[in-house]
Amino acid sequence: MAVIEEKGPSSGNEDYTQDGTVDLKGRPVLRSKTGKWKACSFIVGYEVFERMAFYGIQSNLVIYLTNKLHEGTVTASNNVSNWVGAVWMMPLAGAYIADAHLGRYKTFVIASCIYILGMCLLTLAVSLPALRPSPCDQGQNCPRASSLQYGIFFLALYIVAIGTGGTKPNISTMGADQFDEFEPKERSHKLSFFNWWFFSIFFGTLFSNTFLVYLQDNKGWAIGYGLPTLGLVISVVVFLVGTPFYRHKLPSGSPVTRMLQVYVAAGSNWKLHVPDDPKELHELSIEEYASNGRNRIDRSSSLSFLDKAAIKTGQTSPWMLCTVTQVEETKQMTKLIPLLLTTIIPSTLVVQASTLFVKQGTTLDRSMGPHFQIPPACLNAFVTISMLITIVVYDRAFVPAIRRYTKNPRGITMLQRLGIGLVMHVFIMIIACFAERRRLKVARENHLFGLHDTIPLTIFILLPQYALGGVADNFVEVAKIEIFYDQAPDGMKSLGTAYFTTTLGTGQYWNKPKYPTTRWQILGKTPPLLRNIKCAFFS
Repeated sequence: MAVIEEKGPSSGNEDYTQDGTVDLKGRPVLRSKTGKWKACSFIVGYEVFERMAFYGIQSNLVIYLTNKLHEGTVTASNNVSNWVGAVWMMPLAGAYIADAHLGRYKTFVIASCIYILGMCLLTLAVSLPALRPSPCDQGQNCPRASSLQYGIFFLALYIVAIGTGGTKPNISTMGADQFDEFEPKERSHKLSFFNWWFFSIFFGTLFSNTFLVYLQDNKGWAIGYGLPTLGLVISVVVFLVGTPFYRHKLPSGSPVTRMLQVYVAAGSNWKLHVPDDPKELHELSIEEYASNGRNRIDRSSSLSFLDKAAIKTGQTSPWMLCTVTQVEETKQMTKLIPLLLTTIIPSTLVVQASTLFVKQGTTLDRSMGPHFQIPPACLNAFVTISMLITIVVYDRAFVPAIRRYTKNPRGITMLQRLGIGLVMHVFIMIIACFAERRRLKVARENHLFGLHDTIPLTIFILLPQYALGGVADNFVEVAKIEIFYDQAPDGMKSLGTAYFTTTLGTGQYWNKPKYPTTRWQILGKTPPLLRNIKCAFFS
């Protein structure tokens, strides 16, 4: 598939970008004054603070639901799965709005305001005594939260989900858009962008999984949620400060509608034969694409059935006749669907690290010395630390070394990187299974089935599965977002990023049915905190 390069306007020695990027007013932008790492520094700075805010909620949410709203472990875990699933599915709507109507920048700014509103309401919900139930009476007779208390808390959570729906698919895409594919030096920098993008994500996550989780467990939920809210406000301010330096892609219409038009037109023409000469198919001139800041794409041989959508039949309706470029864009997005489906199951591990693994940690010995106990959610910090170390080693040592042999600018292909991570996920779940077998064996041997019993087994037995999870994320998650962004056509980059978040969201919902299955596979009496559940059902 060949992309026809469109040159930006030039005047004298002025060096305009060649990838169709413009400023907020739709004017061509100079490469020397916009984009590159200068613009990305503001975007990456935003992501550090925003991830601190988001994971400041997610990391310990299951603990708040069980300890403060007095939900059962299964109910709380499912509620976390539902919410996180919504957070990662909403970007489909955000990508549609950005690509079809408002553009990435405006969609992001509006969604950020919604995000901040949700965080403020959530902070009020955990701070005001009237908005949460009374504490348990000596660990017994825990009063249920009222409908109002539940309503306010979950309303705030889902306002946050709506806000992230507009920020997540657009902020990373905007970051990658700051590098011009047609300029060799910028193109080489773009190859490393997503590595450092994830570095910023996990840098903010590390702060949440250590400092914020400690504050929530020991100093109170008001300050534990108030600081992330403040951090989110700071992150949006940081992003807005960088506005003069950003490059923007113009919205090019609904990507979903354009894809559906190709499917419908191809289906309507299924009996027709595709001409051998591509020039006989419907296509616009290079000038028409250039005027809209887009590139024309030549016909490819893959998914040739869809080429029928561009056969000239005398019809003029966009649902009966599509351009070759539109057909090729649809082919590119269609070929990503098998990858989307393949990576759903590994995404279930993400939610288990913040729900099931955390609740396992509450039953174990969390002591570090005579006066300090590790908050269970702090173990997520080991995912973050291993991820941060692995990203630096991968980008600065592994890629330059392996590049000498493979001659690939990325060191290894994106699919090879993804495959290595998927294999690692298999080993992680095997290790997690053996750790769970050991935990349950010790609980049964010591007859520890009480609500507040502590199993005489260090919490660090869970450390290997957390640490290896961070290494696997460096391969799986970075490769996923890189593939979905790289392979998506210019007018569908936000949708490509939404494919990535959809794998995570679907993984959350896929994980949900496991909990009712695991809950009562019991040997003996009903355990309140997963004391003697059969390990085989934790999958």
